[in-house]
Amino acid sequence: MSSTNGGMRIGGVRREVDQQKLGPALLIASSLVLAIRTARWSPTHSDGLANADLEKEVEHSVRIAKIVMSHLTGRYPELFPEKEVPWYAPGDEEVPK
Repeated sequence: MSSTNGGMRIGGVRREVDQQKLGPALLIASSLVLAIRTARWSPTHSDGLANADLEKEVEHSVRIAKIVMSHLTGRYPELFPEKEVPWYAPGDEEVPK
């Protein structure tokens, strides 16, 4: 299979985790972490004022979810949607002489 440019040709494809499709999973995971960590907080209501403790918890929850997702995609990539990514073989022009 050849590409449109004369130098590079597709040598094959490899399967990788489709990182773009992990956004909803990361959102759900971080929300669950946040819910668990703040479950015993007393309910509060603010009129548009920022709650510094809640902001810190949100940041921490996202950080935890990213670490877990990174670990899972690295060790168990078959659990996630995959895509085929082409790898290119050098053509005659790219081979050093």
